[in-house]
Amino acid sequence: MRTPHHLDAHPRPNPYEELAALDDGPLEETPLDEFLTEERDADAERDAGAEDAWAPPDHRRGGKRRRKNRFAGLPLAVKAVVGLAVLASFAALGDRWAVLYAEHRAADTLKDRLDLAAAPEVKIGGFPFLTQLADKRLDSVQVTVPDVAADRVSLAKVSATAHDVTLNADGLTSVRGADVPRFDGEVQLTFADLNRELGASQVRFTGEGRDRVRAYGTLPVAGHNLRVRAEARIQRQGERGIATEIGKMRLDIGDLATYRPGTRASEGLHLTPKGTADLARETRKAKALLSVPAIVERMGVPEATVREALADDGKLTELTGSPRFARQAAGLNLIDLALENPGVMRRLGLDPDLLDSLSGLTRPVLADRLSLAFELPEPDQGDVRLQDVRVEEDGIRVRVSGSGLTVGK
Repeated sequence: MRTPHHLDAHPRPNPYEELAALDDGPLEETPLDEFLTEERDADAERDAGAEDAWAPPDHRRGGKRRRKNRFAGLPLAVKAVVGLAVLASFAALGDRWAVLYAEHRAADTLKDRLDLAAAPEVKIGGFPFLTQLADKRLDSVQVTVPDVAADRVSLAKVSATAHDVTLNADGLTSVRGADVPRFDGEVQLTFADLNRELGASQVRFTGEGRDRVRAYGTLPVAGHNLRVRAEARIQRQGERGIATEIGKMRLDIGDLATYRPGTRASEGLHLTPKGTADLARETRKAKALLSVPAIVERMGVPEATVREALADDGKLTELTGSPRFARQAAGLNLIDLALENPGVMRRLGLDPDLLDSLSGLTRPVLADRLSLAFELPEPDQGDVRLQDVRVEEDGIRVRVSGSGLTVGK
């Protein structure tokens, strides 16, 4: 039997501690270590810079910070100016609202008091309006009224601008009336309205110079549509009226004859150059005309010449084909011979009933059918006058002025 081993009472030393005891302290860096350390630091800096370049900038947050800083850096005077500008904008908006309200109320009042079919357009000038209202005085008020009846015609537009208007009011909603010391305006009468209201017979009106209007179209007379032509001279009549002097009136009965109302030698019913030429070509018409002694007497043709012409067609052609006969036939007024010789008129191609109606269509009657005259209403107070009348391409324009008008109470 073996003898057991005895354990040593002292523990064995730790090998790591023995190695540590052999350490003589930190080693001294060599140049190679320094170089490797610098290389690692440079690589780390490059990596950090690359990461910074790749990261997207936060524009929103930075922009907010910049705007906030800019506004915070504004001087107090600038902030005060901005605030005043905002307040002024609100004040101007309120003033414009008050103007619109006042214009609407004024338009409704004028519509009721003037018995108009539609409310007029009202524009109040000057700024600010509320200051003017407080002073009860308006710089200007423009009123435009469409479709105003004036005698036989309708005025397309009547516009007037009142100046230095004094209000009789206790506020914006309690305006009882106004005093108008002076105003100026314009009246427009369009040819479109004239054609609609006076052109019941398809007569049309157009401008002809500064003060003349030309009328042309057709006019029904005794079942015949006659071409009508006339010229109206536009002029003032008194202080408020417009008069028209109708001239150069003529009615064409086809291309056979022309009627001009009046009693002068050039007026009445006369054959046209084509009508007289037909007499030279158509023996029947020439004989019918020369067979009436009253017509021969008025034409001044010798009786012997007439007898030869009626007996010999050659002599007839020689007579009717002469320039003298054409002038004599054209100067013959047929209107007063129509009733006595209806058969002759029929042979000439003229309806006796038409000629009878033409005899009653005198110059005043025809002029009245083409008249453009009208007169402005006279106000109860104040004065209204016409200043100028002018014919333009689209109608007639009249300038008016007035003073001392009172609206309301």
